[in-house]
Amino acid sequence: MADRLSAGMTREAARALLLEHNKDPFHIEHGETVEQVMRYFAREFDPDNEEFWGIVGLLHDLDWEEHADDPMNHTVYAAADIEAAGGTPELIRAIQTHTSDFNQDLPRPELQMEKILFACEELTGLIGAAVVMRPSKSVMDFNVKSLKKKFKDKRFAAGVNRDVIRSGAEMLGWELDELFARTIEAMQSFAPDRDTFGAADAR
Repeated sequence: MADRLSAGMTREAARALLLEHNKDPFHIEHGETVEQVMRYFAREFDPDNEEFWGIVGLLHDLDWEEHADDPMNHTVYAAADIEAAGGTPELIRAIQTHTSDFNQDLPRPELQMEKILFACEELTGLIGAAVVMRPSKSVMDFNVKSLKKKFKDKRFAAGVNRDVIRSGAEMLGWELDELFARTIEAMQSFAPDRDTFGAADAR
């Protein structure tokens, strides 16, 4: 049985913290999307810690809106805010692992949860951007073949770091196609409530 992980705060407190530091609906939506993706994978790999996985996903980009001009210290600023709100060292550590490619002083992903966050966080953004371009504006009819086309087109969603996604798949020991398929399935699992992932005009 896996060790029980404590975030030091409830999901409600974590969302309040997210809203305190983020005003752009896109950033809030991104946190909630990654939260649900993390919960989906937790149910498979670590069901006893689903709440922890979810809060990691919800708060992973807590400081991005306020400090996007300093990517080297992305999640470093967040650490103080999370600690002040009662967040545990393991919550801070898990969040900081997803930016260890920017800042070598931060911990590298070791737990399955951390590897999945690293692999999926950028990928959810790519999938979301691709979905809103589709006639249906829904992830329910989206597939790996379509995602691979968008992944190869570096001009599409140019801000998405393809190398991070590749590194994440490698950490997990998954082929890219498996990572793509699993992440699409994760997003489809809660699509009835949020099938456009940030497209306000498609609601």
